[in-house]
Amino acid sequence: MALEHAILVALSERAGSGYELARRFDKSIGFFYGASHQQIYRTLKRMTADGWVTCEAVPQNGRPDKKVYAVGGPGAAELRDWLTRPSDPSTIRDELSVKIRAASYGDASAVLTEVRRHGGEHRTRLAAYRRMLAKDFPDPGVLAPRQLHQFLVLRGGIRIEESLVEWCDEVAAALDGAHPDADAPDGSTEIARP
Repeated sequence: MALEHAILVALSERAGSGYELARRFDKSIGFFYGASHQQIYRTLKRMTADGWVTCEAVPQNGRPDKKVYAVGGPGAAELRDWLTRPSDPSTIRDELSVKIRAASYGDASAVLTEVRRHGGEHRTRLAAYRRMLAKDFPDPGVLAPRQLHQFLVLRGGIRIEESLVEWCDEVAAALDGAHPDADAPDGSTEIARP
């Protein structure tokens, strides 16, 4: 998936300025497809040149005109086409996992601290997702299609964060219970299993 497709989805939901779009990324789409504000602005410029989005200047009092972007005909066609193309399963590139694997080659207590920090971050994100769920989808049984699709993505995010919190807790418990004196046959330190 390219950033262009994420932008097309966001603008299909609601037209807006580059700033508004970047803020929406920060609060929703960015949770599962991140992009910096600079990347969004650069991509919007390219998409406008390609005709995928339109840009309308809206006058503002005492400030420069606001550029409001919307999906253009070629962009809508690209979005429809993209939805039909198969996508590859996500590939995980997780630095924390590599650090955990390398813990016996350095400061394992620093890795434990990092695991706990990550667990806290995932708890915070999980709480935010649950607040969104309660606020935006109090009755999931009566959702229109667009809201149902948003709900399903949010539920996926909740399940991922629940899993990551559980995994960080498991790793922290195992690292905290590690016995640094017990050398494994290969020379590494054996980690006590819960």
